[in-house]
Amino acid sequence: MLLSLIAAVTLLQSPKTEWKLVWSDDFKRNGLPDPKKWGYEVGLVRNNEAQYYTDRRRENARIEGGKLILEARREEFKGSHYTSASINTFGKFTFQYGRVEVCAKLPKTRGSWPAIWMMGEDIPMVGWPRCGEIDIMEHVQQTPGTIYSTVHQAKDGGGHQSKGGKMQIDDYADSFHVYGMEWSKSGLDFFVDSKPFFSFPYAGPSTWAFDRKMYLMLNLAIGGSWGGENGIDEENFPCRMEVKYVRIYQASR
Repeated sequence: MLLSLIAAVTLLQSPKTEWKLVWSDDFKRNGLPDPKKWGYEVGLVRNNEAQYYTDRRRENARIEGGKLILEARREEFKGSHYTSASINTFGKFTFQYGRVEVCAKLPKTRGSWPAIWMMGEDIPMVGWPRCGEIDIMEHVQQTPGTIYSTVHQAKDGGGHQSKGGKMQIDDYADSFHVYGMEWSKSGLDFFVDSKPFFSFPYAGPSTWAFDRKMYLMLNLAIGGSWGGENGIDEENFPCRMEVKYVRIYQASR
């Protein structure tokens, strides 16, 4: 269904807030992710991760059967032993405040590190962590089925501070779940399948990073400073993160 047809439809999520759909991707067109909506990180990007993120390579990022597939593969590629994909809306769609819902199924391979997260669009100017980071969902095989949500920002005097929560989802690799977050001036609330498990309230303006436009990221990392703590199961590849839809709402009143 075209966004122009559904953007006017409001979704009542609570007695106090009516949410209006402002951006979505339901992954109905086979092929590469829609270039009007998604861009790519490329290369060896962060956290000492093992994968090379590729650009518009169907082996690593494609739409088929009504799902986005981010696939990590064990293969030699530009000096790395693994490839994968990290897509984002930077320069294509940013927003300030709202509700994010991502319906996804996660991989079970040891060493995999899928994530659904957001970064401040001003990161090229102010850097990290001043730009703010909102991790809606992260999962690592050291703690199978534990879904982590974390916020990162700068702290007074410099440096970095973070706080997070977690929830157990035992069928994370067999079933799709909706990983989400509501974001307002008063703080952030995180949920899985509409069940809340972590809140981060507004704590004053001095270090608060979540008052700016942000963009959305979906990626499947391999190894790295957290994902690779227990090594990588080299025989269990390729592995996938599958996504049925991404939906972003903003309050209509």
